[in-house]
Amino acid sequence: MEQFFQQLLNGLAVGGIYALVALGYTMVYGVLKLINFAHGDLFTIGAYLGLTLLVSCNLSGMLPLPVAVLAVFVMVALLVALIGFLLERAAYRPLRDAGRLSAVVSALGASIFFQNAIMLIYGARVYVYPDFLRPDFTVHLFGMAVPGVRLLVIAASVLLMLGLSAFIQRTRTGAAIRAVAIDPGAARLMGINVDRVISLVFLIGPGLGGAAGLMVGIYYGQIDFTMGWSYGLKAFTAAILGGIGNIPGAMLGGLLLGVIEALAAGYIAIAWKDAIAFLVLILILIIRPTGILGERTADKL
Repeated sequence: MEQFFQQLLNGLAVGGIYALVALGYTMVYGVLKLINFAHGDLFTIGAYLGLTLLVSCNLSGMLPLPVAVLAVFVMVALLVALIGFLLERAAYRPLRDAGRLSAVVSALGASIFFQNAIMLIYGARVYVYPDFLRPDFTVHLFGMAVPGVRLLVIAASVLLMLGLSAFIQRTRTGAAIRAVAIDPGAARLMGINVDRVISLVFLIGPGLGGAAGLMVGIYYGQIDFTMGWSYGLKAFTAAILGGIGNIPGAMLGGLLLGVIEALAAGYIAIAWKDAIAFLVLILILIIRPTGILGERTADKL
């Protein structure tokens, strides 16, 4: 039973990271009906920026470590959000009326550009987060010794997801995002600045992805320039699992995928965890082709 709960907590931590990245995919798809293939690479940029700010810029030496990590968390989210904003202006907005295929090719090109830019700037080797940056305390829950970093990752993921959900559901700007996702033309007739809403989505999604990249670096302790592909694929899978375009679905899909992987690795074999996760995805899509919560096509404002 102890092993089960340990794997469950590990799955929730990894699933929270998947969910944060999946939110970027599902928000962009909701407003543009476009899969942002460069989103995984923005996640990677967040991991590298976090390491640079903490170590190379010596923020961890100038500030108390918890304060430094929190400050870098915010700075990484803002910097990656800015990169996402510029990406939309440069790669997607000029092609908005050119058809979906052109936008998809542009997204793939942006992904290749970001991945190679990271490799050229930082090199192709694996980077390791110093041990002193990783929380090493242990929390005892129900007789189990749980690594503190695992609980911190879960808590941060849940807080970010709840914050985004409250923003989307309870604010006028969130209502504007939902209106654009339902019908951009009607939203424009209602006086909503659709271009501004799309830019905001490209700020929020990459910001969450960048924060998730920093969390991966702190949680696992190492990063590489190709990690965006694997995490991006898992997050995209999570978005489909929950229902592409559905924000609660992306959260649920990410958490569920992480738990499935962790249980498969713990009870079957770590080499089979990806295969089992995708098998579950296939079975769910056979039963519910639109995902667990379904694709969001309409909402009451």
